[in-house]
Amino acid sequence: MSSVLAVVLATTAIVAVVLLIGRYKFNPFIVLFTVSLLLALGAGMPPQKAVASFEAGAGHVLGHIATVIALGTMLGKMLAESGGADQIALTITRVAGKGRMSWAMMIIGLLIGLPVFFEVGFVLLIPLVFTLARRTSTPMLLLALPMGAALSVTHAMVPPHPATLLALAAYHADTGRTIFWGVIVGTPIAALAGPIYAKYITPRVRLEGPPPLAEQFSNKDVPANMPPFGITVFTILSPVLLMLIGSVADVVASPGSLPNTILHFVGNTDIALVLATILSFYVLGLARGFSRETILRFTNESLGPTALIMLLVGAGGGFGRELVDSGISKAITDLALGAHVPLLVLAWMLAVVVRVAAGSATVAMSTASGIVGPILLQSHGTSPELMVLVTGAGSVALGPMNDAGFWQIKEYLGLSVGQTMKTWSVIETLIAVLGLVFCLLLSQFIH
Repeated sequence: MSSVLAVVLATTAIVAVVLLIGRYKFNPFIVLFTVSLLLALGAGMPPQKAVASFEAGAGHVLGHIATVIALGTMLGKMLAESGGADQIALTITRVAGKGRMSWAMMIIGLLIGLPVFFEVGFVLLIPLVFTLARRTSTPMLLLALPMGAALSVTHAMVPPHPATLLALAAYHADTGRTIFWGVIVGTPIAALAGPIYAKYITPRVRLEGPPPLAEQFSNKDVPANMPPFGITVFTILSPVLLMLIGSVADVVASPGSLPNTILHFVGNTDIALVLATILSFYVLGLARGFSRETILRFTNESLGPTALIMLLVGAGGGFGRELVDSGISKAITDLALGAHVPLLVLAWMLAVVVRVAAGSATVAMSTASGIVGPILLQSHGTSPELMVLVTGAGSVALGPMNDAGFWQIKEYLGLSVGQTMKTWSVIETLIAVLGLVFCLLLSQFIH
């Protein structure tokens, strides 16, 4: 397939999705499913393979994301019903003050985002956003967007995220120096794309009342028997701590040994979340006087509103898989490789291309670093650590509709497709462009 045809097909598909969902108000899942199939058929894929490709892509994404959303939603429901989210919200309000809460949410996002995937950090923190917005009459976007920006920055630029570790290996970069420069570069990027941009865009986005999901994460009155601040924070941080334990398993125990296997197991994203959710059933449920029947009702109630989110996330995965299996992704990547540009720019461009084609930031970063890594070994004068950072920056560009994060942001915050593009897609693009600019500036001093 020619690169020109690939670009035309991909562009047409994306424009069609935006128009059909945003302007003509068709069901988003039906649109993504139909456009994905037409895209594959237009690229020359046999009909049977086109359907199988969509199913494989949707299943692959949902195999992980559905579990994360379900467990994170249950944990969030327990935080809300017990008053734990209110306790954290009231404490943050006292310490930060109402005028600095967007900055407080950015800092919380940076800390929570260090060891966890974006999707995990988002479902852990979104109940806190809803509660803070209601308690302080602060526009929800002013809190949610800085938190999301911070999570995205750490996901892309700071180890120990899996994609970052793959890039570290591909570029033979030093882990400590990568973390150091990741924090130095990532913090101002998170500030510019988070609180500063959120302050600009929030008054320009009109929301039709609170999103439906906010209701189940919100109590109208402050509960009289709120759990202590310490145990509440421990509960919400417990999956983060377990994932950190898993990330250092090979350091504290010999690979292949029983302790090493156990540490990796409890540090798995799904296992860490299910253990934290079970813990919440006791410390935020039974210990607060809720019966087992009430806890069961809370968890059942919380899952209903997430059904559409899971469908859309799966459809986005199917859309991305069609782009890859049809050869469109490779054709566009070859086009980017043909451009003779500096290595930092090439790595960034390839990550952006794969991001648009596949949706996943993890796939974009691992693919781009795998392609450019061997080229870096044959050249000199470019910092491997900056190569990791610039590839990570490019991997989150544009916040496309075949990325799970796009639909999470849209549905949880009650945005339209157009509003999601004006807020989230712009934030992701700011992170990508600022990351490239800062890395190019640093490359004048770091080699």
